[in-house]
Amino acid sequence: MSEKILPRSEVKEEYTWNLADIFPSDEAWFAENDELKKLPEKIESFKGRLAESAETLLEWFRLSDELQVIMSALFGYASCKSDQDTGNGFYQDMKGKAMNTYVAISGAAAFAKTEIMAMDEDKVNLFYIVQPELETYKRSIYDVRRMAAHILSPAEEKLLAAAGEMAAAPDEIGGILRNADLKFPDVLDAAGEAHQLTNGSFVPLEMSEDRVLRENAFKAFYNRYGDFKNTVATTLDYQFKQLRFFADARKYQSTIEASLDNTEVPVPVYLNLIEAVHQNMDKMHRYVTLRKKLLGVDELHMYDVYMPIVKDAFGRVKFEDAKETVLKALAVLGEDYTDMLKDGFDHRWIDVYENEGKRGGAYSTDVCRPHPYVLLNYKERLDDMFTLAHEMGHSLHSVHSEKHQPVNTSGYVIFVAEVASTCNEVLLMRYLLNNTEDKAERAFLINHFLESFKSTLYRQTMFAEFELEMGRMSEAGQTLTADALCEKYHELNKLYFGPDMNVDEEIGLEWARIPHFFYNYYVFQYATGFSAAVAIAERILSEGEPAVKDYKKFLSGGSSADPISLLKLAGVDMSTPAPVNSALKLFGELIDEMEKLG
Repeated sequence: MSEKILPRSEVKEEYTWNLADIFPSDEAWFAENDELKKLPEKIESFKGRLAESAETLLEWFRLSDELQVIMSALFGYASCKSDQDTGNGFYQDMKGKAMNTYVAISGAAAFAKTEIMAMDEDKVNLFYIVQPELETYKRSIYDVRRMAAHILSPAEEKLLAAAGEMAAAPDEIGGILRNADLKFPDVLDAAGEAHQLTNGSFVPLEMSEDRVLRENAFKAFYNRYGDFKNTVATTLDYQFKQLRFFADARKYQSTIEASLDNTEVPVPVYLNLIEAVHQNMDKMHRYVTLRKKLLGVDELHMYDVYMPIVKDAFGRVKFEDAKETVLKALAVLGEDYTDMLKDGFDHRWIDVYENEGKRGGAYSTDVCRPHPYVLLNYKERLDDMFTLAHEMGHSLHSVHSEKHQPVNTSGYVIFVAEVASTCNEVLLMRYLLNNTEDKAERAFLINHFLESFKSTLYRQTMFAEFELEMGRMSEAGQTLTADALCEKYHELNKLYFGPDMNVDEEIGLEWARIPHFFYNYYVFQYATGFSAAVAIAERILSEGEPAVKDYKKFLSGGSSADPISLLKLAGVDMSTPAPVNSALKLFGELIDEMEKLG
């Protein structure tokens, strides 16, 4: 039997996050939640008064800052507690209570957008003069007023805010199914030994050199999802129904327009990404051909996608070793950056290993005060070291923005969220390549870099294209049935993997396990972020301090400007296809080198 997945109670404390930094106890959390229940009355005391004076408007924004900090802590604590063991009903209930509080406060504050929107432009400009401290909130005021065509009456805004809890249902239901209720059978390897199959262990099993194990895991995993395909399809159908409801209510032409407008990203950026990748599909097909050749198989199957095409030259990467290597790789960003990184490593910002019921995948939380938290499911693979660098990139982006921005612009939009994390990965890869002359290690690393391109630029763009198709189907009045989704997803796999891949029928069910399809046109930003990150990392390594200085301006920018402008601070212009095409050019060059090494 493979390594046992422990219950949460048996995981060593040093490998768990210290949520006491947010609240010292569950009792303290409940006390804070009770206090917050009193706030709607205080919030509503501002109703109808925001335009009465500059001082009143300033007082409102200061209260909004306070609420943002408190609610982030309240919801963040409950979410982390819930995610560390999704089968724990106590913390599921706590998360539900946090959502109830959030909905109540959001509903009470719904009038603010309409009142700020209705203010006369001359009055707004006068307020800045009368009360200079309002300049701090100029960006927030602009963000509201630019949405004029999409803001409704106070009563309608309150109704939409109240609908938020119901709108979260598809994501919540899908998450519980995937992480808590869905169980998989053990799978056998070529020697007949059983291996535990979970959402967290699936990819590691697919990386095994044992092809029998890979095939058995692949089929058992997707056949099990197939047992619930209609349930998952229904949750996705209602996900897009709720997106349509909000898009229609706010007078948008489509769900994608509604989503991207929230972060000031033009829809053509999304569409141009897909088009650019389509124009470079030959490189992906070359990579698939190379994979088939190096694996030495007559037929390449979808269960051969994760296995490294060269022998692992690194073996198991212990968590302590991963931390040390990441610190060395990111030293190019300066001592101030690595000191922040050490602080996270030394003070339990990270929940490291998988345990029973733990949410799969990895993330960095939105909680930023007193600091962010990172969830991992660390399996001692090289890939897990890159995940560590990736998620801490998110966290340190948050730390920089919190340090240099006021509360109202300290967050950053999704479009730039993946840049800092992926830049860390690219810098780690370049460090490893620059510090080995071993041919086997170099081949293994280049394969890993190629996999990053495949999994991030191509795969995430394929996800984005699938999500775009789901949106179009829903907007055309078509129900998102399991059969329709399987057919579309299977077609896209054929397009992206090309003629040398035997696209197994089971892969048509992969959509059922992807949580990001509930994130509202999120995944395309992995691909655009990867492209931007490659450009930034290469500039840092070639130019040194000036590039680092510019990059930290970006990291410290929060949401103080639109995302395209923020990335320009770091020397990247995402309004053009240049970063995507440049990244794909590098992908082609890496394939050339790999073909020579192979």
